[in-house]
Amino acid sequence: MRQVTDFCSMPKLSFSEKNVKRIADRIKQLRIDKGYTSYENFAYENDLSRVQYWRMEKGVNFTIHYFLRILEIHKMSLKEFFSEGFDN
Repeated sequence: MRQVTDFCSMPKLSFSEKNVKRIADRIKQLRIDKGYTSYENFAYENDLSRVQYWRMEKGVNFTIHYFLRILEIHKMSLKEFFSEGFDN
């Protein structure tokens, strides 16, 4: 039997968890903005591990090195990446 989750009772994300989620969401949006509907196609066409890239979009266990590689693929600086959605 599947249990329904009450979102009001879910624990709130910490400051660092919120930022990881924002980074993951931004990475996903960059892919979508480039016209890729599938993370797998994006990873394959950019010679990235599909599993590792999926982790980046989910905000799970990723490295700075891999993050910088993704920014390089998008021809984007750290400043450009963090210029949207990271006001707080």
